[in-house]
Amino acid sequence: MANNSQRTGQRADTVFVGGKVFTGTADAPVDAAVAIGGGRIIAVGEESAVRSLADGGTEVVDLAGGLLLPGFQDAHVHPVVAGVQMLSCDLSEQHTIEGYLAVVARYAKDHPEAAWIRGGGWSMDVFPGGTPTRAVLDEVVPDRPVMLTNRDGHGAWVNTRAFELAGLDRTTPDPVDGRIEREPDGTPAGTLQEGAMDLVARHVPLPTADEAYAGLLAAQEHLLSLGVTSWQDAMVGAFPGHPDNFGVYLRAAREDSLRVRVVGALWWDRERGLEQIPELEERRRTGRVGRFRATSVKIMQDGIAENFTAGMLEPYLDGCGCATRNSGLSFIEPELLAQAVRLLDRAGFQVHFHALGDRAVREVLDALAAAREANGANDNRHHLAHLQVVHPDDIARFAQLGAAANIQALWAAHEPQMDELTIPFLGPERAALQYPFGDLRRAGARLVAGSDWSVSSPNPLWGIHVAVNRVVPEETATETDAGRATETDTGRATETDTGTAAESVAGTPARPLAEPAPTAPVAAFFPEQALTLAEALTAYTAGSAWANHLDEVTGTVEVGKYADLVVLDRDPFAHPSEEIARTRVSRTYVDGELVFAARH
Repeated sequence: MANNSQRTGQRADTVFVGGKVFTGTADAPVDAAVAIGGGRIIAVGEESAVRSLADGGTEVVDLAGGLLLPGFQDAHVHPVVAGVQMLSCDLSEQHTIEGYLAVVARYAKDHPEAAWIRGGGWSMDVFPGGTPTRAVLDEVVPDRPVMLTNRDGHGAWVNTRAFELAGLDRTTPDPVDGRIEREPDGTPAGTLQEGAMDLVARHVPLPTADEAYAGLLAAQEHLLSLGVTSWQDAMVGAFPGHPDNFGVYLRAAREDSLRVRVVGALWWDRERGLEQIPELEERRRTGRVGRFRATSVKIMQDGIAENFTAGMLEPYLDGCGCATRNSGLSFIEPELLAQAVRLLDRAGFQVHFHALGDRAVREVLDALAAAREANGANDNRHHLAHLQVVHPDDIARFAQLGAAANIQALWAAHEPQMDELTIPFLGPERAALQYPFGDLRRAGARLVAGSDWSVSSPNPLWGIHVAVNRVVPEETATETDAGRATETDTGRATETDTGTAAESVAGTPARPLAEPAPTAPVAAFFPEQALTLAEALTAYTAGSAWANHLDEVTGTVEVGKYADLVVLDRDPFAHPSEEIARTRVSRTYVDGELVFAARH
């Protein structure tokens, strides 16, 4: 039983009874009732004491054996991008070629006015070799250009008409930072990798400001239905294929349609240098409106493992298991990275890093160490997202430097992109270093959590399921966004000392993907790195609240904090861990206001 704690003399607007409460201050739920009033938590304790704060106008919510907990906070998400995709030609609910084509055909039929068919969400493992062709797309849309990005944002599926309008043919060279997949005679086959997407994307109309605004609101509703009450947008600015979403957030905040608390991570343009810092400072100054604060800067240090651009300490292997000359990319040279981080840290910015390979992780930690030496310790709360491969020597440095580990837990599982496109090219020893959540936690690192939606599902309970079990939940077996996904951030690669960017992206052998997974149980993915349920829930609540500088007012169920709360239909602590993903959100509250209620 929790100790009684309440504000005196305040009437409750809502009380929650009949279940347990995960307060975030203990490792297990407690038997308690909770009262909220005036948008704040006003009591946590025995039911009789909490009910004494109610009167005839108080709503009494029976948890019916469910669990009350702090609202989930997503520390790495792209809602505007995801929402625009939801409202365009969205393939994310399908996971077959036939399903994709049906969606494209239906969208084209329903939108005869659209000059371009644009959208995305397709998964590499659906297609042989991970590369869809223009021919099958031409079957459903032969007369209008089509460009559909894949779920990780690092590739695009294009039809013949789009190639014609963009002027691409067999004589078009690959850009230095990408690859055009080709037919035997050199004709573009239908898939563009990395920087090659820009060859067509520059001809595609960007979403309008109203479309981006509508996308944000649609994404917000979806996130609220999953219990997400705050987030950090990991890419606020203009980037290839997308308009600047800074104004979208300001509009939503000014019009009071932004119902959650949002931190914006301002995009660091890696084609520029330190001269952009004053511009970022000006954006921070003007970007404090309502529930929105643009107080972070996003630096993408490397790429992704699937296309061999994640920055690795040792070279990738080829299809035969032999070392190549490619160790991936560092999008920002380490010396410039250290200078940028030192200046951003001194200016009071939080820095939010994309660091996926072990070399990128080390380069970022080195930069943070240099910043601490130059500026001293502070409360900027820098964090590294993704952390697919972390060298054991760097695990302890997170706690030493006060840098948080921003995990995307849904990716830490066996599925086709991991087993066919990643592990063979890392090798068994390096593969065993992937997603070391347990080691980071044991070494004292602070864990925060995010989804990277639209890259992968924004459902926190699915991510928590994988964090605890290291297995993809059955509930996601037919969902496109269930498996390993990768960062949506895109942009131009540069030359590195491991070879040109073109070699890094393009110098890979073709390889067939696996047959559909068997129905036999899938082995846990390095289960020694699993978290407990309490640790995983804390990462998605109090941990991310810390990263968002919201921990003093959210992230735990304590008197005085904002009533940002979630009601689950069951207590996952009372069920086998294999059933965590079966848990559903029944209600979501922000500032004590009911913003989502499930239909029964």
